[in-house]
Amino acid sequence: MSAGQRVREPRTARRELRLPPAANPAPEIFLWSRAAIWAAALFALFVFVPNRHPRAARWDDPSLTHDLGAVTDVWSRWDSVWFLRIAEHGYSAASGAASAFYPLYPGAVALLGRALFGHYVLAGILISLAAALGSFLLLHRIAEERLGADGARRAVLYLAFFPFALFLQAVYSESLYLLLTLAAFMLAERRRFLAAGAVTGLALLARPTGVALLPALALIAWQERDRLRAVASLAVAPVLFAAYPLYLWQAEGDPWAFLHAQRIWSRHLSPAGPFGGIWDGLRAGWAGVEQLASGSHTHVYWTAVQDTDPIRAATINLENLAFLVLFVALTVIAWRRFGAPYGLFAAVSLAIPLSVPSERWPLLSIPRFGLTIFPFFLALAVIGRRPRAHTAILCVSSLLLGVAVVQWALWQWVA
Repeated sequence: MSAGQRVREPRTARRELRLPPAANPAPEIFLWSRAAIWAAALFALFVFVPNRHPRAARWDDPSLTHDLGAVTDVWSRWDSVWFLRIAEHGYSAASGAASAFYPLYPGAVALLGRALFGHYVLAGILISLAAALGSFLLLHRIAEERLGADGARRAVLYLAFFPFALFLQAVYSESLYLLLTLAAFMLAERRRFLAAGAVTGLALLARPTGVALLPALALIAWQERDRLRAVASLAVAPVLFAAYPLYLWQAEGDPWAFLHAQRIWSRHLSPAGPFGGIWDGLRAGWAGVEQLASGSHTHVYWTAVQDTDPIRAATINLENLAFLVLFVALTVIAWRRFGAPYGLFAAVSLAIPLSVPSERWPLLSIPRFGLTIFPFFLALAVIGRRPRAHTAILCVSSLLLGVAVVQWALWQWVA
């Protein structure tokens, strides 16, 4: 062997040791997390079917929620009935609180459902899954720019196994709304404010909390050299949303029907704003502590709820309060770590439902609403930098997710 050959060998070896750039883990996490949740829901449905809620028929509508059998039908529960009724028959056929369900998601289900020859449940699931995949990809990109590859992977994992991540594949609007909020932030940060405003308008047509995007994106726009033009570009959002109250005005004679419909859930506007919801939640939580301490199934401490076992009511109220405390802490972390736009979006997203608490369940659906506040997962990724914290987050979250999936499959109320 010549000296030249001996010199060249190590160089060749060094070239072979170069590692390719890491692939985006979001699609893989999406696939196996969705598959695991789907399998768990079907397992719960078939194994625990005798424990199905005895009053499930009161809330179900088989003409809407039964499509291709249990494999798909397991993802049409509770509010899915409203979305499917609007998609199939329009708002005129879905009387009552239908206007509380904003039109973007049921409109998309209506279009795809007709293209799939009337399989509206399947259409709703496909839209939710496609939007969830897009959300995973965008969250990874936003997180990677701020936390690196490992932090981005943690953020996506925490989203995938959030205790209420089952809604990302259900016939619900959570996935679509989450995708739009992520896209709006990404566009604004890339100085495409007109596009960000248009996407924000779509988010407003998906969920009422979409209004939380406006002050957050306005802060980003205000940092531009031509700040007035940037902020003005965001005005396209309320213009797009105006189509919905105009439609309600023409169809029902009430452009504010989407606000008035909240009464069916005993929601009311608190004079104290979000502090009213927080105070009511604390009162319900303290009553829950007293209920659990007493162990009584007959004496009721939270008297606003009379048709539910008081121990169960206490557990739900305490669970909701615990999630609210967690979300407030994550909001603070997001604000300090990622800046005012992220913190403000999280804070306003929480303030909106807290300002209209339910008389019966003050923190109604707060845990589910947290699923669509993406800065929470960035904040969790910061906490999860320590291995023990990462393990604790995944273990606790996965355990609660498993419980929620079983409840969902059996028509038990989940957030």
